[in-house]
Amino acid sequence: MDFSLPADLVAYLAELDRFIEREIKPLEEADDNIRFFDHRREWARTDFENGGLPRHEWEALLRKAKDLADAAGHLRFPVPKQYGGQDGSNLWMAVIREHFAAKGLGLHNDLQNEHSIVGNFPVVTMLDRYGRDDQKAMIDGSIKGKYRITFGLTEPHHGSDATHMETRAVPATRDNVKGWIINGEKMWTTGMHVATHCALFARTSGNDGDARGITCFLVPAKSHGVKVEEYMWTFNMPTDHPRVSFTDVFVPEDALFGEVGRGLSLAQCFVHQNRIRQAASSLGAAVYCINESVKYARERKPFGRALAENQAIQFPLVELATQAEMLRLLIRKTAWEMDQLTEEQIERTLSDRVSMCNYWANRLCCESADRAMQVHGGMGYSRHKPFEHIYRHHRRYRITEGSEEIQMRKVAGFLFGYMGPGKH
Repeated sequence: MDFSLPADLVAYLAELDRFIEREIKPLEEADDNIRFFDHRREWARTDFENGGLPRHEWEALLRKAKDLADAAGHLRFPVPKQYGGQDGSNLWMAVIREHFAAKGLGLHNDLQNEHSIVGNFPVVTMLDRYGRDDQKAMIDGSIKGKYRITFGLTEPHHGSDATHMETRAVPATRDNVKGWIINGEKMWTTGMHVATHCALFARTSGNDGDARGITCFLVPAKSHGVKVEEYMWTFNMPTDHPRVSFTDVFVPEDALFGEVGRGLSLAQCFVHQNRIRQAASSLGAAVYCINESVKYARERKPFGRALAENQAIQFPLVELATQAEMLRLLIRKTAWEMDQLTEEQIERTLSDRVSMCNYWANRLCCESADRAMQVHGGMGYSRHKPFEHIYRHHRRYRITEGSEEIQMRKVAGFLFGYMGPGKH
C-alpha cells in the first residue's frame, strides 16, 4: 500500500508556493498590510466602534488576494470544471489546507474567517447539487463576491440540534403570489453584515426531533422582517456572527432551495466538506506550533544549555508530533474515502470518521498552541507570537463548529450501533 502523495499533487503544492511568494507575499507586505497578521492583528481587523465588525480595509485586502488567486486559476480549485474550477478532490484539499496552515499566519490562508487562495466553497457545492438552474447561475457570483450566502441553521435555544429548531415556515399567498411566511431566530449567521442571501432552514412539517420536515430557503438578506438583533463578541475578534430574527418574512415559491422537507441533506452537504477540510487546517496549525517550538528549543539557551536538551521540553513535543502523524493518516484516508462516496453514503457509513478527524484535530491544535506558548516563555504568551491567536481560534472551534461534544456523540452513535449503516 503506497501512502506517498501523488507526484502531480506535490508539483501543485510547489506551484502554489511559488504563487504565494510571487504575488501574495508582496501584497501582504505592502502598505503596512502586515498589521493584519502581526501583534496588531486583532485591533487592525476589528472596527470596535462599529459593533466589532471586520474593518472594511481588512475585508478588501482578503478580496484582493482572492481575485489574484482566481486570475491565476487557484481560487476555484475544488469547484466543478463547468464553473471554472478543477474538480479538486477532498484528498487534495485536505493536503493543501494542511500545507497552508503549517506555514503560519498570512494572507495566503487565514483560518479565523476561512479565507484562502484555494477557496473552500461548501455553498457552491450546495447550489450545484441541490439548486435549480437559476440558483446555479449564482455560483460564479458567489465566488467573485457578488453574492454572499450565509448559513442559517443554528438557533439560540437549540445550538447544534437542528432537528428541534423552532423556526417555522408555512404556505401563504401575498398579492396573488404563492410562497411561504417564515418566523424564527438564528444564531452565528456568519457574514450577515455583507450577505445578499441567507440559506435559511425552517420546519415545514413533522414533529420536533424529526429529521424529515425541515426545508431550506434562499432568503434575500434585505427582506422585510429580517433583522440583525446583535453581533456576538467572541473569543477572537472581529465578529461577523450575529443573532438574526425573522418576523413574518414572506418569500415566493422560487426561494425554495432543494426539496421540501429534505433540507437537512443540504446541511450535511455543507457540514461534511467543511469539517474534513477544517480538520486538515487544524492539523496544519498544530504542525506549525510544533515545528516552531522545536526550532526555538534548539536555539534558546538559558543558563548556557539549549532548551532542547531537556526531556521536559522534548517529551510533550514528541507526543504531539506522534499524534499529528497519526491524525494526518486518518484525515487523508477519510478524505480519500469521501471522494469515492455520495453524500448520502458518507452520512450513513463515514460521518463518524469525519467527526473523529474534526474533534481530534481541533483538540490537538489547542494542545500544540498551548505547548508552544509554554516553550516560548514570555514571548510565547505575548501577541508578538501567533500562538495565542491560534489557540483562541481553535478553542472556539472546539465549542462552536458542531462542538466537540456533538462530534463525539456522532462517533458514539456508530460505535454503539444506534447510528450508521442500516440505521437511517
